[in-house]
Amino acid sequence: MSKQKKSPSWKRWIKLKYTQLMRAPGGAAFVALGFSIGMAIEMFTLPTYGLAFFLIFPLIYWMGGSLAGALIGFVVGKIIFIPVAFINNRVGGWVLPNNMKIHVPFGPDWFAERLDHILLVNLKLIVGGIIDGVILGFIFYFPVKYCIQAVANRRKEKRKLRRVHLETSAARLPATE
Repeated sequence: MSKQKKSPSWKRWIKLKYTQLMRAPGGAAFVALGFSIGMAIEMFTLPTYGLAFFLIFPLIYWMGGSLAGALIGFVVGKIIFIPVAFINNRVGGWVLPNNMKIHVPFGPDWFAERLDHILLVNLKLIVGGIIDGVILGFIFYFPVKYCIQAVANRRKEKRKLRRVHLETSAARLPATE
């Protein structure tokens, strides 16, 4: 009888990815920069119907951040987007001129008016989202970097204590000859 391979559990896969992220070669700043980029891009991706997601790849390449960190920042941004969307709309309204009108010259009048309104709201969300996204990216950069550094320092301390413990227990063993 042949044994069927068990598929790896999700918990183990997530733990592996977490470990890889914490041990990223670029260090804490590399991952935190990626997280900030993902957070900033998420703040204006909804009004662009998801096309802003593709900005993550060139920004990560250009700024030298972590893609995994950016994707995590993007997901966290999705979680907090709904309350922030109201702020994005407000900030976009402050930045854009009050008398700004968008006019689409095709279709019946009732259709054009509604489309104009939808486009103006989306423009406010995009402009406000870019501004708020950059601010949130700066705000989240430092706590994420600090947390990753704290995890790395704790890991170094554990390894150091384990090494000292092994050396002292090896020194206590009698020499056998």
